[in-house]
Amino acid sequence: MTLHRIIALLVLFFVCSIPVHAADAPEPSGKQALVISLDDAVRIGEQHNRELEIAGLDRRMAGEKVRESWAEVLPHLSASLTYTRSLKPSVLFLPSSIFGGTGGTQAIEISSDNSSVAALNLSQNIFKLSAFAGIKASGLVRQISDQSFRQTNSEVVTSIRRAYYDVLIATEKRKLVEQSIARWEDARKDTNALFRQGVAADIDTLKAWLSVENLRPELIRAQNNEAIAATNLKRIMGVDQERPLTLTSTLTFRPLELPKSIAAAYSEALDKRPDVRSLALQAEAENAKVMAARSEGLPVLSAFGQLEAQTQFNDNIPLDATRWPVSSTAGLQLSVPIFSGFATSARIQQAKIERLQTRTRFEDLKSQVRADVEVRLSNVVEARKRIDVQLKTITVAERSYKITMLRLREGIGSRLELTDAELQLDTAKTNYLQAVYDYLVASAELEKALGRIEPVDSKM
Repeated sequence: MTLHRIIALLVLFFVCSIPVHAADAPEPSGKQALVISLDDAVRIGEQHNRELEIAGLDRRMAGEKVRESWAEVLPHLSASLTYTRSLKPSVLFLPSSIFGGTGGTQAIEISSDNSSVAALNLSQNIFKLSAFAGIKASGLVRQISDQSFRQTNSEVVTSIRRAYYDVLIATEKRKLVEQSIARWEDARKDTNALFRQGVAADIDTLKAWLSVENLRPELIRAQNNEAIAATNLKRIMGVDQERPLTLTSTLTFRPLELPKSIAAAYSEALDKRPDVRSLALQAEAENAKVMAARSEGLPVLSAFGQLEAQTQFNDNIPLDATRWPVSSTAGLQLSVPIFSGFATSARIQQAKIERLQTRTRFEDLKSQVRADVEVRLSNVVEARKRIDVQLKTITVAERSYKITMLRLREGIGSRLELTDAELQLDTAKTNYLQAVYDYLVASAELEKALGRIEPVDSKM
């Protein structure tokens, strides 16, 4: 046995004695793993995602604004109680002749030490067109907020699905590296056996060892990518970052029901997409703003009423001896704007300009929707074709690898052939996984583009 073979055997013995670790695993958090499917992840995200929670609060606020707008057409009732202490009594000057004097005036005290007034005031708008315009506008704002919530929900659901798929493909890529390491471990064992039989050279054993060790950095990188993807998924879902995840769904092809044509997809998107509905409602709201601005130049008719009780007494009179005479009034008030310094006409023109801007944005949005739907649909079809191609490629690559391994074991193949076959097999599997991942992500994006994603509380 030559010196080179002795060294090679010693190296192999040393390497085999080292325990194999896929990666240094982090310390367990001690928390029970969260076992979730894709649907579970979406459901949890809809309950705990903070961005969606803010959108829900905005929708509640819009509902309160609707209630506030009704205040202009409902009665306003208020009560007041006033107490006045006279530090110096009020006086009234009367001619002295009234009191038997001649010439001049005489001051007469007319106020008591204490006085109090209790009043109940009622007001009601009878005709105020701007109030009705405001109610209509606030109702449209509520509907717009509902569509904004749907849009946010759609974005969150799509983000969760994509993040879930990111974890799945990261896991599958990590498994591919582990499978590759396992195959090279088998090849290394075969090479060692051939080396002991004197069929393989010592350089072959060293190359087999290097083939395994060169894959370990790839495994470490794949494990880190998997951990990062899981962290991002937990963030979007709004769950505890310290809690480990166990995903039950798999990265498998699931066909999506596609529209029959781009025209059909475009029609579906215009009918269902929340951003399209929101801008259409915004155009209606701009019409209400124009009406509200015009109504500022119209008369306002309102009714009012007052019930009042008052008293006055000096300090020497007991409180229970005072009298509280009651008086009441009612009336109508008509307010007619005549000239406001062109402010009303300026507001009308501003509202008309905003309406034109909204209409232009709506037409631009429809153009964007048409392009978005076409791109998303094209991505789904393209990924579907790649899946079909890669399925055939994997079958051929697996057969090629098995034949090459058999040739190597029989001593008629070469290490270079096996390396090439291994590379082709890994490439085929990676491309297939990438095609499935691209298809699933494109399907999620297409559903969002078509407006098919509805929130859980879609009772709107």
